[in-house]
Amino acid sequence: MKNQASLRMPSVFEAIVYVLLAIILLGVLFPCLYVLLSSFSTKQEMLSRGFFLIPRTWTLNSYGYLFNNHNFLTSYWNAFQITIVGTVLSISATTLMAYGLSRTWLKGRKVLNIMVIITILFSGGIIPMYLLTNQLGLLNSYWSLYLNNLILPFNLIVMRSFFQNTPKELEEAARIDGCGEWMLFFRVMLPLSMTSVATFIVFYAVFYWNSYFQAVLFISDSQMIPLQVFLRQIVLESGNSVESVANGYEFGPPVKMAVVVMASIPMIVMYPFFQKYFDKGMLVGSVKG
Repeated sequence: MKNQASLRMPSVFEAIVYVLLAIILLGVLFPCLYVLLSSFSTKQEMLSRGFFLIPRTWTLNSYGYLFNNHNFLTSYWNAFQITIVGTVLSISATTLMAYGLSRTWLKGRKVLNIMVIITILFSGGIIPMYLLTNQLGLLNSYWSLYLNNLILPFNLIVMRSFFQNTPKELEEAARIDGCGEWMLFFRVMLPLSMTSVATFIVFYAVFYWNSYFQAVLFISDSQMIPLQVFLRQIVLESGNSVESVANGYEFGPPVKMAVVVMASIPMIVMYPFFQKYFDKGMLVGSVKG
């Protein structure tokens, strides 16, 4: 009976769902495959053949060009610095502020929560943000990226909801055992919130890794630009903003594809390690228990 149940034909509805999912999957994978495979083609083939998926001639010229290009290596390292430092600062500040706003004894808590929500609905604008950053002397400094994005309101609200939903009995038991506020946070609340913390580590890491607009706005030193700004130079400004030849490796359209691939690798590698926390962390922090 079990074998017959497991071998049953899918219903019409299930078949339609599978077909739709397959179409969506192809729609997502096809551009990724095109970019990946095109990065291994030659400049002449991309210029002559137009659109194609499988290259006739395979070459590592594009990756050789990138790894022999000082600007690419510098921007890649800059992006790692911004992502690691920014993520650590943001997740620390978000967790601490979310915990504080979740405590009922905090005076003015409702006003502070309203102020956080207002920042989601309204923003000061680009010009005030630039003027303030300039007056603080943070132009051409990574602190202009860290401080302007230290706490994202959405992440803060979800994290606050998680702390609010933590059983009160755990907090009372910890206080009976002599835990102060800091010990309660680090020894009880923080370990319980690691699922949520891991989720927002992914959010902040992706946010800082993809930082582009503010980097263009605040950073003009070519040696400090992150990877996304270099990617923009490659894709939009063609070969005018970069060397046409690097140690014998020629610049061409496949190099643009190779930069996109290299820019995607760190996030693709990181995501599987955090995937098990992702859905659970979002649900735990967003459902009122």
